[in-house]
Amino acid sequence: MPHCQHNEAIFVFMSTNIHLHTVEELFKFFGLNQPVHHPLVAIIDFGLVREADIGNTKISTDFYTLIYKTYNRNHVKYGRKLVDFTNGSLICLAPNQVLEMDDDTEGSSQPLGWGLGFHPDLIRGTPLGDKMKSYSFFSYEVSESLHLSEKEKQILADCVQKIEAELHENIDVHSQSILVSGIEMLLNYCSRFYGRQFITRKTSNNAVIVQVEKLLNEYFGLGDLSERGLPTVRYLAEQANLSPNYLSDLLKKETGKNAQDHIHYHLIEEAKNILLSSSRSVGEIAYGLGFEYPQYFNKLFKQKTGKTPVAFRNMN
Repeated sequence: MPHCQHNEAIFVFMSTNIHLHTVEELFKFFGLNQPVHHPLVAIIDFGLVREADIGNTKISTDFYTLIYKTYNRNHVKYGRKLVDFTNGSLICLAPNQVLEMDDDTEGSSQPLGWGLGFHPDLIRGTPLGDKMKSYSFFSYEVSESLHLSEKEKQILADCVQKIEAELHENIDVHSQSILVSGIEMLLNYCSRFYGRQFITRKTSNNAVIVQVEKLLNEYFGLGDLSERGLPTVRYLAEQANLSPNYLSDLLKKETGKNAQDHIHYHLIEEAKNILLSSSRSVGEIAYGLGFEYPQYFNKLFKQKTGKTPVAFRNMN
């Protein structure tokens, strides 16, 4: 675990909403008298923070936050999900996402772990800034947090220690590139470890795949898409109790197709059935399948089959 040089502190909050604008406010939130080594990066050592009555505190920030914490008292909520840190897990939050600290259990113990916050301004204009959208785990639910092996915990802790070591250096023309490089390495390891987690949870993942296929079969089986519209990734994710990004990544890992690809597959299969079993015009079919403009249907159908709807009907 990283070794931060600051004093042990206690933080106490009642029920409230808190938005942190700068990484310096992260130290203040935890009641730490931490010198600000860099205005855009902060590392917190939870081993030096004694928690008191947090109450129900909702926290959001203007910066990216990674939290690895083991603690058997406080629970964390994101949306309606409830997760604890008893066994230790990593959560990654993008700016403006909300964490709810829910102090609803008895007993107390010393938290362990670390937190890293970095402002988007640090990576703006860098290759990492362009790459951030590819780290889809920043949009996962807390319940989809990354559960780490002992080896993986150590690898991430080593990355954080290297970032912290750079924070204690004098800021110069190399500081940003070194810090950004360290953060990118940390995020790349998170991507690798999430890939491992998808593999090790193959049984539960297969259950999700079956559920998604069932949902899509039922949705398209009801017909009347002109009124209900096409199913969305968000709809499937809500039905599966997952976040849209996590569901898409899970399906991509297991089937080679993301959630939108699965929707399109069922849509095209339904379109083929209608084209071959009715004399309805392509425009009528498009409207019946929930498309506002037939040209969008034509474009998607040709993209997925290599033929226009009319050509497909004529050759069959």
